[in-house]
Amino acid sequence: MELMKFQIQASEQIAGRYSEYMKEPLPGLGGKFVPFYQNLSAITGAGKTLILADCIEQIRAYSTTQPVVLWLSKGKVIVSQTLENFTSGKYVENIPDFLAKPLLECRERDLLDDTKGLLLIATVGKINQKDKADGDRRVFQTGIDNANNSLWEMLKIRKNYSGVIRDLIIVYDEGHNLSDQQTRLLLDLNPTALIAASATTKVPKELEWYIARLKKEKELKDSDLVTVVSNKQVVKSGLIKKFISIGGYMTPMEIAIHNLLEDFREVEQSVLNLACDFKPKAIYVSDTNMLLETSEIDDPLVPFEERKARPIKIWKHLVDEGIDPREIAVYCNLKFDRRFPKPSNFNLFSGGDNDYEEFIAGNYRHIIFNQSLQEGWDDPSCYFAYIDKDMGSNTQVTQVIGRVLRQPKATHYADDKLNMANFYIKTDEKDVFKSIIEDIRKTLSIDIPEIAISYHVAKSSGKNRPTVQPKMEVEVPDIVINSEKAMLEIKDVIDKMIDYSYDVNNTIGAGNQIQVVAEVGSYCGEEIGYTTQHSNQVTARWIFKREMDKLAKNAITLCDISAKKFDALVEYNSNAAIYIKNEAKKVADIYRRNSVIMQNPLDTTPIGEVFITEDSKEFHNAVHPQYSDFNIFELEFARELDSRNVLWMRNPANGFLKIPLLDGKGTDTFNPDFIVWPENEILALDTKGSHLIAEDSNRKLFYIEKACEGKELIIKLVSEKKYNERQEVIDTSGYTVWMVKQGTICPTTCSTLKDAVDICINS
Repeated sequence: MELMKFQIQASEQIAGRYSEYMKEPLPGLGGKFVPFYQNLSAITGAGKTLILADCIEQIRAYSTTQPVVLWLSKGKVIVSQTLENFTSGKYVENIPDFLAKPLLECRERDLLDDTKGLLLIATVGKINQKDKADGDRRVFQTGIDNANNSLWEMLKIRKNYSGVIRDLIIVYDEGHNLSDQQTRLLLDLNPTALIAASATTKVPKELEWYIARLKKEKELKDSDLVTVVSNKQVVKSGLIKKFISIGGYMTPMEIAIHNLLEDFREVEQSVLNLACDFKPKAIYVSDTNMLLETSEIDDPLVPFEERKARPIKIWKHLVDEGIDPREIAVYCNLKFDRRFPKPSNFNLFSGGDNDYEEFIAGNYRHIIFNQSLQEGWDDPSCYFAYIDKDMGSNTQVTQVIGRVLRQPKATHYADDKLNMANFYIKTDEKDVFKSIIEDIRKTLSIDIPEIAISYHVAKSSGKNRPTVQPKMEVEVPDIVINSEKAMLEIKDVIDKMIDYSYDVNNTIGAGNQIQVVAEVGSYCGEEIGYTTQHSNQVTARWIFKREMDKLAKNAITLCDISAKKFDALVEYNSNAAIYIKNEAKKVADIYRRNSVIMQNPLDTTPIGEVFITEDSKEFHNAVHPQYSDFNIFELEFARELDSRNVLWMRNPANGFLKIPLLDGKGTDTFNPDFIVWPENEILALDTKGSHLIAEDSNRKLFYIEKACEGKELIIKLVSEKKYNERQEVIDTSGYTVWMVKQGTICPTTCSTLKDAVDICINS
């Protein structure tokens, strides 16, 4: 699976810090090393699993042994997903040099044979025991595959056939669940590294001694122990949805679900209009055996038609609304008596060991569940959630929101309905809904401030969707990168690259000397030392592609790396690796120098509806009647634009007009704030604060060629303050309009915003 730039940066930071630490690790107690520690802090949907997968593959490349990775998580659902992704699913190609399997299937020969890295996956429950003897005996007992030691003891020893101890990397997904007890057990394995993935940097007390030593003796700061993924980058990348719409329903359940299904069908139509290759899904969260609108327990000793358990009532209503029962799954421990069985078309999953795999295989589009499926289940196609908070249900709305945030195909769409997560919350009191909204605002404003939140209280009939339709039909041209002129030169570089298949000198990196001497009387008086000869090998293809992903991701499509020479195995710190990285940089430079950003006036995107929040403003001459999410300068500019007799619109973030960028210094696309349609051209206008103008004027101001006849697209920037040609402020009042004239960036100053808008439209 392809990584995004911020994911590569995060994985490389962790792996790089690991490599640096292992040059001189700290001695611990009992002749052990103090393990390398790192916390990956990232919000739901940032791709933590992918980052960690890439990280362990890099660590393998840096390491002198084929490492053993113990990958732990609290929930069975998450572990099941992770195992599938690493053994046959979407992440297999990201760990090509690892053998992945469940922990309990590990055999002594797996640890002895170090031709590959070994990835062992398990729930924390397999080891989370106060007394090992009371735990999963398959972990702590001997006799597995005729081994002389228990699986736990084999993990502690983990020697290969040559008697060399293999590195042990512990990856703890959802690291906020890491307890003192678990920490003691894991440290007992003498791990080389402990990497936790968590939105919080809190560590258990059992780790505090190790953290304190790392800080003091390695002179590390807190920031050196944490790799933070920027929430803003996650949102901009398209990995998570851009908007959240929340409706509060003090109505019967049927009305809330009816409105959900109406909106569901609208999203289905948008998916068809844009020819997307996914189908939207919805979830329905409620208590399992409680009666609807009461706190009484459902009676399983009655026929199905008379049952009033909340999941059953929801199922019945979905069927009444025309939903095919084959598309509905119920995932909760709903009780049935053999005398009153469930209908044959009632797809029930109770959370057993095999249930999750069967549930996933069914690809259901309407899923009714309780909290058992909340942690871990993520489907980017899920756009809708009905949440039953009636009668004081303990369902945590913020947890459910995290399950619906992922974005299909990791991209935002021109139609904002496909960038929005929709929630329909049934409550028995208006104040309950208000407190829910407050909780959501408080949580998301900290975690994901870039997501726009809107809410409404629905009446017994009708609905209130926070979107507005365009008042007329209008289109914008599609902008693409034409790289034809770069192809021959890139091919020449690829063809001339050195084949290292039979090179035994340049493919070997310099060895490191690692020696730790325990101070007598301080630690245990034991001396540890060994010499590393080489690091693990990776393919030339792996190195080349990683560099291209960082430098110019789109350019890899112009590179034929199927040739046998890219199969050559080289060590990551060798001369060969350095050469391959430099060749990748050459290709990236050629790509940028010879590619052209072009528009095709005949290939267009129609303007659809836009999302608005409760602070939206009304306009008269715009494509839509309302827009929202302005800063002060943007709103002033919009008001001035609207006073002219010219058609304009506010371009949503990741919206209708996306202009690709080639400089590789920041984002890959530029989404101008405003689009204006004067008589014979189209203007892309972007308002800039003074702190951004120096960078953005160089990145975003350029001439866009046309592939055929049609209206010309022109980019202009507008900034506060007056600037000269050297981008120096000459007057703190007034405004500057930036445009390209004869290939040169030219600033035009003016005293009023009215004059600035005139220059934008008329010059």
